[in-house]
Amino acid sequence: MADRQTSQSIDDDAATWVARRDRAPLTPAEQAAFDAWLAGDERRPGALLRLQAIDLASRAAGDERGELLAPPLSRRRVLLWGGASAAAGVAGLAVALHAPRAQATQRGEIRLIPLQDGSTMTLNTDSAARVRYRDDRRLIELIRGEAFFSVARDALRPFEVEVAGHRLSIDSGAFRVSRLNAAPVQVTVQQGQVDLADGLRDRVRLTANSRLELVDGRPPAVLRISAREVERDLAWREGKIAFRGDSLADAARAFARYGDPRVIVADPALAREPITGLFAANDPAGFSRTVAFALDATVTRRGDEIVLSRP
Repeated sequence: MADRQTSQSIDDDAATWVARRDRAPLTPAEQAAFDAWLAGDERRPGALLRLQAIDLASRAAGDERGELLAPPLSRRRVLLWGGASAAAGVAGLAVALHAPRAQATQRGEIRLIPLQDGSTMTLNTDSAARVRYRDDRRLIELIRGEAFFSVARDALRPFEVEVAGHRLSIDSGAFRVSRLNAAPVQVTVQQGQVDLADGLRDRVRLTANSRLELVDGRPPAVLRISAREVERDLAWREGKIAFRGDSLADAARAFARYGDPRVIVADPALAREPITGLFAANDPAGFSRTVAFALDATVTRRGDEIVLSRP
């Protein structure tokens, strides 16, 4: 009986596949070898995800230092970075190792979903998406909520996301798309180039560290933002909510997406107060206590509600 492969050896193989898949699409023989390797040990899909996360983190760090494009990780660079830091990045997430055509998260749930081409989709709380992979393209329909996509390169099939009648396209990279209730569709690009193709004469292109809001009746406009603002938009992947001048009423609605108890702001003037900070999404009580202290308000617990008011 063959000896069971060590975790270090699995990470070594996973790093090799990450680097190989980044250089060019796999040949049919290589794809078959990759599929066989992935299915040969239950630990391998998780190792591949960790190493892909490290690859993206390395590229993002290169972008933040001002490099035009951070080079793909070599196998040695991946291994030197270490698996522990990557594992910390996905701690607390539910992981679905085989993605069916439809995916959804419940209120308070965040799920990391590996896709069949090596890409991943992370769904935020109360979100839903439909996966439609074909021989000529890779298509995701974001039905509601918020998602972060880490896209592996495939020269033969573009990666497309449909949301609220808009279509986004990318070759490889990482970006976030949100469709929250009545709010405008928002796109934030962490890495790569995302094209908006809505039948416009001139295609709108977003590059790393940029954001786009799609408001009906207005022409799309790309806003350049800092790497820190990108991380603010992506804070939910770590179970946090980031505010930067948002009204207290909007902040309360953001917490309501993740679970009870609900934060109720009883005073209209208090509801308009701006909030800035980073808070744990599963701790509305702690958030309320902090707000009450900062804004001279009172906190009252009423069943599944936390009421903020002023005397």
